[in-house]
Amino acid sequence: MTNFVELDRIAALETLRLVRGAAAAADDGKEIWDRPTPCAGWTLLDLLGHMTAQNHGFAAAARGEGGLPALWRVPDIAADPARAYGESVAALIVPFAEAGGGEREFVLPELGRALPGRVAVSFHFLDLAVHAWDLARTLALEVQLPYSIWESALRLARRVPTDEQTRGPDAFFAPARPTSAQSTPLTETLTLLGRSPHWAREPSDN
Repeated sequence: MTNFVELDRIAALETLRLVRGAAAAADDGKEIWDRPTPCAGWTLLDLLGHMTAQNHGFAAAARGEGGLPALWRVPDIAADPARAYGESVAALIVPFAEAGGGEREFVLPELGRALPGRVAVSFHFLDLAVHAWDLARTLALEVQLPYSIWESALRLARRVPTDEQTRGPDAFFAPARPTSAQSTPLTETLTLLGRSPHWAREPSDN
């Protein structure tokens, strides 16, 4: 059985590495937090706000507090995005390790239901792995996640429904894009979740 708790931890640490790199660049005077990302309409700061909220929300779900809406709200992280995100990763690791691999239910308000912990963690892992790629592309870097991560992410991405509730402007994912015959697990995961593997910032962007 796939250990999604461990895969999620690896993906979380990669996002943290990328966010700390962004913070170092920001300290050099670059307006990095305003950069556009592969997530349509979101700046880097918006993306980090979403990821921070999801980390805290899933950590709450692992503690049995997922039904509290306040714990899922996007916080104001503008004062210190990297610190806020780092704290959210730290808050996630132990609850997932303690409760994320079994059948204990996690309440997930965005889905309107509870799911076994192992399933909930797999959802968070898929989101986090793809957002690691989003961060890397925004920063013009390569995401450093092992091939096995993307093999697991692809298996999950292939199961994501294609109905209007799941796909669209106000849904969890964009409509899937065509997949090339030469796709890798990474690029196929991206296209299945509506991203272009070739996305890049315009030269005029920050």
